[in-house]
Amino acid sequence: MRALILAAGRGSRMGAATEHGPKGMLEVLGRPLLAWQIDALRAAGASEIAIVRGYRGEALRFDVRYYDNPRWESTNMVASLGCAAEWLRAGPCLVSYADLVYPPEAPRRLAETAAPIALLYDAHWRELWSQRFADPLDDAEALRLDARGRVLEIGGRPRDYARIEGQYMGLFQLTPEGAERLFARSAELEPAARDRLDMTTLFARCVRAGDELHAVRYDGWWCEIDQPSDLALAERIAAQGTAR
Repeated sequence: MRALILAAGRGSRMGAATEHGPKGMLEVLGRPLLAWQIDALRAAGASEIAIVRGYRGEALRFDVRYYDNPRWESTNMVASLGCAAEWLRAGPCLVSYADLVYPPEAPRRLAETAAPIALLYDAHWRELWSQRFADPLDDAEALRLDARGRVLEIGGRPRDYARIEGQYMGLFQLTPEGAERLFARSAELEPAARDRLDMTTLFARCVRAGDELHAVRYDGWWCEIDQPSDLALAERIAAQGTAR
């Protein structure tokens, strides 16, 4: 198994906390977020790991392969994914955002599927989102699935809970075929629009075009760090999760 971590961005919403290093170097329980991800991916079976770096990339000193996104300041996560195209074309690969904390069980669930494009989602997301936001709908995105777990809708801000069967977690798996599908859909856009493209919007484009995306349910603990208050919450969740 191979794994790729997308860590090129600064994480500007974290304010001064990312002034001297990328968001992936913020610490939870004394360990950088990237260390949490690397350890979880290796424990899940990833023998090879790569990181796409950008903002203050020199701060990353992990024993992994590196790809660079020199345009990190003017591009989004899809562009970072493209920087590691050769890695993704070489075999099946787990892909993780850099602002997550999760145990090995999360990537292990994804590795159980052979679907060309598979996304991990949290079916119990409201419990976590209620701790992060006064109104969970303020930040939640739509996710609807069919009876076979295929994605019917992803992304966008729904006005109620009817269109939310879970939250995509920022972890997905691609086969080389799945990677080519993503690259082909992003290539349909003009360069400026492609630079602004985020992963969820790209997944939504694939769904509308008829590409099959498979959703994998996850019931364990995890946390996303997207705002300063998330750090303290992640520490509590990780401490409870690792203790169990």
